[in-house]
Amino acid sequence: MTGDDTFLFLKINDMDVNKISEQLLLAVKMEEPTTSLVEELANVSFGDLRDTLTTDTHKKAFWINAYNAYFQILRKEQHVDKPAIYKERLVEIAGQKLSLDDIEHGILRQGKFKEGAAPPILLRNLIEELMVATVDYRIHFSLNCGAKSCPPIAFYSVEKLEQQLEMATIGFLESETDILTDKKEAHVTALFNWFEEDFGGKTGVLAILAEKLNVNMEGFQLVYKEYSWEEDLGNFVV
Repeated sequence: MTGDDTFLFLKINDMDVNKISEQLLLAVKMEEPTTSLVEELANVSFGDLRDTLTTDTHKKAFWINAYNAYFQILRKEQHVDKPAIYKERLVEIAGQKLSLDDIEHGILRQGKFKEGAAPPILLRNLIEELMVATVDYRIHFSLNCGAKSCPPIAFYSVEKLEQQLEMATIGFLESETDILTDKKEAHVTALFNWFEEDFGGKTGVLAILAEKLNVNMEGFQLVYKEYSWEEDLGNFVV
């Protein structure tokens, strides 16, 4: 690590957890040591975490970066495989052991756990203190689980979150959507099927496609593409 790199990863004294999550993700991308940043997030007090992440903008930026960083750390450095990488509580933040599912389905999706997968009551109460007030469907185009069909990893900041989520959404939809005008079919990512509730059902999906891709979707049917689970780690936005 160079002198400049050392300065980049200095401890943040003002408890700006959003900046710490960005630095952790950058360390992952640059293949730099992550131990000190992981420890810093583990040792933040729960009260400081809750009181710092006061808006949905702060929450989404922090938890998206954290999810993407920890998936890479767990898979590449600790060699955790599926399904444990999602389900096991291997991520320590503010003294709490969380799973990637807790972050995605609990915090970012307001407790929409799969049947039988809800956490214990005490942890569920803590997650409720941290979760977003409103589910933003665009998170599905920002979370990366190391598969070839996943959206690429980008860096999210409080200051530019809206623009960044819009770019991620439009970029992913442009690359993953095939509009077959003659057949009135839209061949789309399986994410629309799996998380249909977050998108407002099939009608909502068609409205999203019309808005983001600037096409008339009236009378179109949705065809869900097969999701490629082929591993593709380190897929960062260029």
